[in-house]
Amino acid sequence: MGVTLAVDCMGGDHGPVVTVPAVLGFLRSNPDVSAILVGLSEVLEPLLKSCRGEFGEARLRVLHAGEVVTMDESPSAALRSKKDSSMRVAINLVKSGEAEAAVSAGNTGALMAISRFVLKTLPGIDRPAIASVLPTLNGETYVLDLGANVDCSPEHLLQFGIMGSTLVSVMEHKERPSVGLLNIGEEDIKGNEVVKQAAGLLRGSGLNFYGNVEGNDIFKGTTDVVVCDGFVGNVALKATEGLAQMLASFLRQEFKRNLFTRLGALMALPVLNAFKKRTDHRRYNGASLLGLRGVVVKSHGSADSFAFERALKRAATAAREHLVERVGAHMAERLAAAGVAAAGGKVVEGVAA
Repeated sequence: MGVTLAVDCMGGDHGPVVTVPAVLGFLRSNPDVSAILVGLSEVLEPLLKSCRGEFGEARLRVLHAGEVVTMDESPSAALRSKKDSSMRVAINLVKSGEAEAAVSAGNTGALMAISRFVLKTLPGIDRPAIASVLPTLNGETYVLDLGANVDCSPEHLLQFGIMGSTLVSVMEHKERPSVGLLNIGEEDIKGNEVVKQAAGLLRGSGLNFYGNVEGNDIFKGTTDVVVCDGFVGNVALKATEGLAQMLASFLRQEFKRNLFTRLGALMALPVLNAFKKRTDHRRYNGASLLGLRGVVVKSHGSADSFAFERALKRAATAAREHLVERVGAHMAERLAAAGVAAAGGKVVEGVAA
């Protein structure tokens, strides 16, 4: 099945100089994909002159959007005041059905606000969540929420678990992914009341619920999915990024300490290159905004072309595998199993779906 991606080319720290080459490279390696480049046409068109003969109008076209959401703009201002922004126009293409997925490296808060306003949430889902993949000793694990919802109820965490499980099923083709609930200890008595109640709901949902997991379990790969509220998830993610940068800096400093350490670095170069490739954060770029009535993928704002291509790949895979439809079906099934249903936009316990 062919997939059309709507790409916000103006978003991110680098804008079109990164997003346009990434799209062109992705189209070359994925002949079933077409792209609509959204942004200032006077900026985008010159970047496409050399490849106009390579792609037909059916696979690559530019859609002008006269405004740009800046990285420091408030979500409310972007939503109210910039209805012709490249971000808003790209999301509108998903709503209208002209594109199966949208990808942006722009302002995360604005992207979430606009996506939720334009696309709305699926039945049974109160709040969309940001889910991303992290490398582990056993491969990869998906973590959500990573910052969209700082205050969550037990029912919200249940919804995150269901969405995360479906995401892994789609992206990794695992029939029953394991789901862990991030906590300060593995024991059932640990954690605050929200986490304790969420554990009970997850246990009764029919998911492959492992139980509580601690922070170090994320990178052990103890479970395929780790569920937490957005406050905890964002702190964990940023702490991880900071630690990785510190260790890389320490390593460079030690290898440059003197002549002998420099020689040692040369001898260790094959191992260092393999290590760098294995831990390259760019390979894991692309966070899914789960729970919406459409596929939206958020790229890191500082992504280069290689990293942005990975976000495009995640979006195309989610669209091909009908992620939205599968999340909706899985949500209804698991909420019913847990004795939780959505009513009037609110989650009510003890009601069959």
